[in-house]
Amino acid sequence: MPRQGAIVAVLAIAGLASSFMFTLVVPIQSKLPELLNASRDDTAWVVTSTLLAAAVMTPIAGRLGDMYGKRRIVLVLLALLVAGSVIAAASTGIIGVIVGRTLQGAVTGVIPLGISILRDVLHEDRVDSAIALISATLGVGGALGLPVSAFITERSDWHVLFWVSAALGAAVFALVLWIVPVSALRTGGRFDYVGTLGLSVGLVGVLLAVSRGNEWGWASPAVLACGLGGLAVLLLWGWYELRIADPLLDLRVAARRPVLLTNLASIAFGFSLFASNVIYPQMLELPIAAGGFGLSLVAASLVVMPAGLVMMVLSPFSGQLARTVGPKLLLVLGAVALVVTYGFTLLFASEVWQILVANIGIGFGIGFGYAAMPMLIMRSVPQSETGASNGLNALFRSLGTSTAAAVVGAVLATFAVEIDGVPVPEPAAFHISFLLGGGAALIALLVALFIPRHHAPEERHPSLPE
Repeated sequence: MPRQGAIVAVLAIAGLASSFMFTLVVPIQSKLPELLNASRDDTAWVVTSTLLAAAVMTPIAGRLGDMYGKRRIVLVLLALLVAGSVIAAASTGIIGVIVGRTLQGAVTGVIPLGISILRDVLHEDRVDSAIALISATLGVGGALGLPVSAFITERSDWHVLFWVSAALGAAVFALVLWIVPVSALRTGGRFDYVGTLGLSVGLVGVLLAVSRGNEWGWASPAVLACGLGGLAVLLLWGWYELRIADPLLDLRVAARRPVLLTNLASIAFGFSLFASNVIYPQMLELPIAAGGFGLSLVAASLVVMPAGLVMMVLSPFSGQLARTVGPKLLLVLGAVALVVTYGFTLLFASEVWQILVANIGIGFGIGFGYAAMPMLIMRSVPQSETGASNGLNALFRSLGTSTAAAVVGAVLATFAVEIDGVPVPEPAAFHISFLLGGGAALIALLVALFIPRHHAPEERHPSLPE
């Protein structure tokens, strides 16, 4: 079998490639109506489709990995990334780009599957640090990928973004095929097609309501139908899952106190992270006349990038700290770091270096928090459920980020004034957004404090001596 360090490195690269897809089109997002000759409402689907695909596929991919082999499903998801990238790169119209972005979104399931592979193949002394590294890629890929996307967009045609992502996906596919071993642990039973359909329909309804509420109107019939209809479907789905022998997700495992509380904290962490991803770049790029710093997208992304670098550097230390003091304290420390960071920004946000310091604080908070979550989950579920349970945890993080995008976007749009015919956020909009991000971090802290220190005994790793 390949060296364990090589396995960790390849899975980390796969995680970086996966999370990079979420910032891939940020540099061209405002220009999409012109580039694709479509309305702004239509081009919003270029982002929304990726979000929906990621949320739906992540828990499903986890269950498929548990049943049919985690490496096999990782390879399938990477193949979808390559196919989607090629479709988008070869397209000149909006339909092809939306289809391509949907397929790209499916690759998000690589990260929870990678975390589950680590539990299967690594020695227990290395698992925590490796998990911290892979989990950190959820934030690192976007932070490091944004300046890359901005640089490519400034220097070449927008289609090159998708050709680059296709090449990246193909390279990672080859590395996984070469380095990552086949998963020996499998879960029996039949695949739950009805449960898959129910979860997909319910999630799409809820996420459509959340992500498009600003454009459609929060009280519009479309938003109410999607949101309430999605919730109703999810309730029926939960009732069904509790009554079948081989559910898509074992909700009884998901309802265990440490798992449930960790997932709830994940929503708040996801909100707090994405709020910073929305707020800080807008402040940095806002014209000086409007109270911003007037930086270019590339310059702004370089100020934001240290958050990802801190997450990457912290990951080995996070794993060691978790083994010493436990992942619960790690989660608490992450939440405290986010609360302090947002408090700092409320008081000090008048200089670029202060925004840089805030992003370093975000890196500490998310680095600790994202490292702790999968550790808490895997200490509380059977080894046969790790893929599905990590997928569910990633889904809850996605719910937090989706909600942050909608809520913070609504705040910035509501508290705006027109300058030269262009609406720009007022200072009050940023202050309210800081309060929301800090409030979410405070909720994460309170929830984390109630997570039990001692979890139910887990199964022994089959490859380790008794």
